[in-house]
Amino acid sequence: MIDAFFFDSYAIIETIKGNAQYEKFKGSIVVTTKLNLFEVFHILLRNVGQREAEETLEKYYDFIVDYDKAIIKDAAKFKLENKSKNLSMADCIGYKMAQFLGIKFLTGDSQFEHLADVEFVK
Repeated sequence: MIDAFFFDSYAIIETIKGNAQYEKFKGSIVVTTKLNLFEVFHILLRNVGQREAEETLEKYYDFIVDYDKAIIKDAAKFKLENKSKNLSMADCIGYKMAQFLGIKFLTGDSQFEHLADVEFVK
């Protein structure tokens, strides 16, 4: 059985960089949102250039899932409940989307390290 994970922006970037800790997720089903791909595109555009940013956008675009009003509400409540952690909007939506889909939220973001349903990999 192939596992599915919600890849946050951090996980996507670390996979692209070839972080050995992310090797075990290469055969996994990738799930993400347009918000995460915006962050990844922006980071790559800034750090490595347009060509690699566009190639990555094309590669990951098919893995996008959309979310509805319920996810927006849950993510906003989650962000407010965890305001001391300074979580990004994209991460809050991704975390709640992962829970809705019944999959783990894959990240190396330390603010998520001890939360339920998180696969924390640095």
